[in-house]
Amino acid sequence: MNATAAPVPRTVSRPRLRERLRTAGGGNATTAIGGGIVALTVLVALLAPWIAPADPLATDPSAIGLAPFSGGHLLGTDEVGRDILSRLMHGSRLALLVAVVPTLLALLIGGLIGLVSGYAGGWLDSVLMRVFDVMFSFPGILLALGIGVALGPGLTSMVIAMVVVTVPEFGRIVRGSVVSLRQEQYVEAAAVLGYRHRRIALRHIVPNLLGGLTVFATLQTGRNVILGASLAFLGLGAQPPAPDWGQMLSGGRALLVTSPHVATIPGLVIVVLAIGFNLLGDGVRDRLDPRSRRSRS
Repeated sequence: MNATAAPVPRTVSRPRLRERLRTAGGGNATTAIGGGIVALTVLVALLAPWIAPADPLATDPSAIGLAPFSGGHLLGTDEVGRDILSRLMHGSRLALLVAVVPTLLALLIGGLIGLVSGYAGGWLDSVLMRVFDVMFSFPGILLALGIGVALGPGLTSMVIAMVVVTVPEFGRIVRGSVVSLRQEQYVEAAAVLGYRHRRIALRHIVPNLLGGLTVFATLQTGRNVILGASLAFLGLGAQPPAPDWGQMLSGGRALLVTSPHVATIPGLVIVVLAIGFNLLGDGVRDRLDPRSRRSRS
């Protein structure tokens, strides 16, 4: 008689499926939660003109400070009778703009400065790092305020201020990584073989920086959500009547006693989006860092 192999139970495939889903999600639920918050915000920003229930700029003096679920307004109205939900939906565009664009510009500028400083070394490295030290000596919000006041209120001025504040952070991180990578054997071997400095930097150093920079950029985007809202709260961002979350928070101060939702709802939305980017950054870090994945398993 020929022995036949026993059939494999179907239940064996279920743990494998769950393991694949867990691995694809970065190994934890924070990636899914953070990514879901960010994706939902992006979707709302794209569809705001079609899904917003009212004109975000239309005022109604007879409906000032209406409570949520009253007068046909799901989240109520603000200090001049504008629909809060509609302004939040349209304001998501500005929120993402002032969070993502300064991060990308600071990544490019600061990354280039850090790469040149760390690779060249010598007096150039010393001069650039001393400039960063001077910038680090000022609190970020105060430095951004000073630049914003000097340039004048407006969205462009706020973006420039946020870029200037963020560039030293990216520059320091890239410079430290480049100094460390220059000691690696494969970089030294490339130099011994006569490769040009440009080729060594672009082909052997930059690819090893991308993982860490992606994580930091995601986390910095969450911080920029708070920084951008803070500057807009102080009047340095997009000017009224633009639907800006920081402006909505500032305008709601006059109704904190009678209608606290006018200020608290935009504040909660700002915090939730910042948390979403931070959770997404944590998930990306866990995904790219094998040591972090092993410590969680």
